[in-house]
Amino acid sequence: MSPDEVRWRDYQAVLFDLDGVITPTAIVHMRAWAEMFADFLGAHAPQAAPYTDADYYAHVDGKPRYDGVRDFLASRGITLPEGSPADPPEAETVCGLGNRKNDAFNAVLARDGVSAYPGSVLLLDHLATLGLPLAVVSSSVNAPAVLDSAGLLDRFGCVVSGAVAAEQHLPGKPAPDTFEYAARQLGAVPATSVVLEDATSGVRAGAAGDFALVVGVDRGVGRDALADAGADVVVDDLAELAPTAPATPVGGAA
Repeated sequence: MSPDEVRWRDYQAVLFDLDGVITPTAIVHMRAWAEMFADFLGAHAPQAAPYTDADYYAHVDGKPRYDGVRDFLASRGITLPEGSPADPPEAETVCGLGNRKNDAFNAVLARDGVSAYPGSVLLLDHLATLGLPLAVVSSSVNAPAVLDSAGLLDRFGCVVSGAVAAEQHLPGKPAPDTFEYAARQLGAVPATSVVLEDATSGVRAGAAGDFALVVGVDRGVGRDALADAGADVVVDDLAELAPTAPATPVGGAA
């Protein structure tokens, strides 16, 4: 399917990933992960292969924070105690490392703020004219703070963050459960809902949930990787999915 074949009126809900889809916070996450893992490996496993951006896409991108820690460490043959989410950032546990990364992310967000991709705002504006209910489904516990910083929090009827997933005991991406939960919160079902994702784990979640349409947004993963993961259409920017002319609101003249 090509971007110009997407007909938004055919759907009842639109579910967005956040980082890399609406806001360019992925680069902030990447830097925070890189700093945390570089420090950890340097102190505890200097013989291991260094962390690279390729590791972010292979082991971390789109996953719940502790899953990303666990998966990366496994790729280096390192096992740590699981710990608990209450672990302090200095704890040498899976949760401690995840919390250490989260502190670094929050420091950058508070200092620099974040702005949405212009093309993503263009699509949000178009969907607002159609009256489609929208949700954000993000593995990050910081999703509400990021949306608030970008001035977009009030655009979404539902925000399923990593914290909500934990409260509801929902497995993270690539399982489809968080997207399915968001669709239900909006009064829709997967068969009538659209998923927009930039991570292969998120695209796989959409495909596993049999959503009506899964859009891959290529912010660096690669078009082929997104298509192979199950994306029905791949774009470089969400502006490709917004018409050039204003849409007629639902209930208006055809």
